[in-house]
Amino acid sequence: MRVLLVIVAALGGILLFLLASASANTALFARNYPWLLALNGLVALALAGLVAWQLRALWKEHRAKVFGSRLKLRLLVFFALMGVVPGVTIYAVSVQFVTKSIESWFDVRVETALESGLNLGRSALDAMLSDLTEKGRQMAQELADRPDGTRRLLLNRLRDQAGVESAALFAANGQVIASANGDYSSLLPSLPSSAQLKQARLSRGIGSIEGEGKDMTLRVLVGIPGYGLTEEPRILQLTQGVPPAIAENADAVQDVYRDYQELSLARSGLTHIYALTLTLALLLSLFTAIAVAYVLARRLSAPLSILAEGTQAVAAGDFTPRQAIYSRDELGVLTQSFNQMTRQLDDARKETERHRSELESARAYLEEILANLSAGVLAFDARFVLRAINAGACTILGDDFVGLSGEPVEAWPRQNLLGRAIRDGFAAHAEEDWQTQVELDRPGLAPQVLLLRGSKLPAGSGGGYVVVFDEVTQLIAAQRSAAWGEVARRLAHEIKNPLTPIQLSAERLQMKLEDKLDAAAAETLNKGTQTIINQVQAMKRMVDDFRDYARMPSPVLAVLDLNALVGEVLGLYETSHASIDVHLAGDLPPVLGDATQLRQIIHNLLRNAEDALAEQPAPSIRLATEPAGRFARLVVEDNGPGFPAEILARAFEPYVTTKPKGTGLGLAIVRKIVDEHGGRIDITNKHENGTGGGAQISIRLPLANP
Repeated sequence: MRVLLVIVAALGGILLFLLASASANTALFARNYPWLLALNGLVALALAGLVAWQLRALWKEHRAKVFGSRLKLRLLVFFALMGVVPGVTIYAVSVQFVTKSIESWFDVRVETALESGLNLGRSALDAMLSDLTEKGRQMAQELADRPDGTRRLLLNRLRDQAGVESAALFAANGQVIASANGDYSSLLPSLPSSAQLKQARLSRGIGSIEGEGKDMTLRVLVGIPGYGLTEEPRILQLTQGVPPAIAENADAVQDVYRDYQELSLARSGLTHIYALTLTLALLLSLFTAIAVAYVLARRLSAPLSILAEGTQAVAAGDFTPRQAIYSRDELGVLTQSFNQMTRQLDDARKETERHRSELESARAYLEEILANLSAGVLAFDARFVLRAINAGACTILGDDFVGLSGEPVEAWPRQNLLGRAIRDGFAAHAEEDWQTQVELDRPGLAPQVLLLRGSKLPAGSGGGYVVVFDEVTQLIAAQRSAAWGEVARRLAHEIKNPLTPIQLSAERLQMKLEDKLDAAAAETLNKGTQTIINQVQAMKRMVDDFRDYARMPSPVLAVLDLNALVGEVLGLYETSHASIDVHLAGDLPPVLGDATQLRQIIHNLLRNAEDALAEQPAPSIRLATEPAGRFARLVVEDNGPGFPAEILARAFEPYVTTKPKGTGLGLAIVRKIVDEHGGRIDITNKHENGTGGGAQISIRLPLANP
């Protein structure tokens, strides 16, 4: 704004100077005054618009109660009065002075003196013209009644005698007959106009004053009768230059008189023009003074406004440095000191923010680690109120812990067994880390075994407790399976060897003694030996199962048609006492597996289903295949009694069975084969999912091309 104000004020001053110069110069005034007046008016309007905008902005600040607006208004009024009052006073005095001065120009004595001087000059020129005319008449008399040849000879002598500069003799049509010139540099005489020639023929003679200033010349034309009856009249022309002093003085007097008359006629208009010029000067001065006053008021009040804004910003927590005021006065020093203070506060705040950001980053990093940690993590305060839990804990426990966060472990409506184990662990080990194993019951599933580790947090970090736990159910099952495998291997090795001699010995006893005993003793012998043989056969089958479980070979994977394998195994059960309902998916993709082991799986499941339906009046088995994403699903269902609850949770463990003569290795072998194939097996009772009674076993095998 200051640059705009300086430009407009400078432009107004230049235009005002040009306007004043034009007012003092008549020629310049006539050419340039209108557009100079218009330009000055435009500059005045621009300044008026700028002042109006400034006043409007100040009024809006005043109405909005902006801090410093009242001080700015007072400073504006004060500075404006300092410029307006002297300007108005000078304007009033100047208008009166100009009016009186213009009136004083037009005195009667001045006008009389100018008229007298003008008449004096005219009289002198008229006297010189009359004298030249008389000389022309005398020379015309001398040249009358003479032929043109004689006239040529006499013309130069008569010119010298008369003392004129130039003499010439013209025919009636303007043709030069003779000429005589005292200035030898000019050979031809000045030619009169046709009107002057005509007027000279009709009168005794004419005279005229031609030119201005140094070029002012007296011209006289006198008619001469023709020689003889046939000759046309001739015209004698005399020219004489006016002395330069007389010519210049006469022109000067005439110019001054003309200017005086013009000023006299434009006296009122001139007064108005000067008054208008002064008015424009006043307006430019007033508007410039107000605009400058606004800038000065704004400049002086700006530091206070900046300090007020900075104080409010600091109170609101904004420590950003305010706009600096670079000046050498106290206000500038004050604002710079305030900015230095806010800068220091801002640096301190940034340092605090940096530390907080580092803490947040560390916390986010820790939370990210906890979120991606497979182990479960529970954090408690000093009163055992749950404060934090990671995703791993929710996944392991299958609980979102809604309603538990913020509650002490004693008040947990669920997971109370886990809560008691945690509280008991810290109660038994108040100042040291501890580790324990807890088993959580799961309806319809095997118990979940968790390995808990507890630690007390240092008091410097706020105190509290943290518990880290992992699910070791599968690990324990694997360890148990490995242990049973070792037991089975040893049993198979230690038991199988004596079984064959025992069976052979029993058969030999029966064969040797059967003929030597009476009927009753022979029958007793046969029953005993047959019992021994049957039990040996059962023990052989059990040993074979032990061997298969302990020495399960690695699967030889190949691309297989699961439906075709199911069809092959079903061929062995065509005479089964149970009806088998088969639903094979026609769009089932091939699977990747070992054909022999998969046949064993299907055979074991169907045989278990037959055994479970031995006492059912209407035994029924359902076998189905279907695609399941990246897997092929095999389902075997029956309408038998299902699995008892105590068996269902441990159905895949070795030697867990409901059969009187079973070994409990069938489902364990199936589970082991499925695991070796990268699949999954699930076992449920159908009444738990609302589909009636009986058992349901679901196996998912990976596809060859998922």
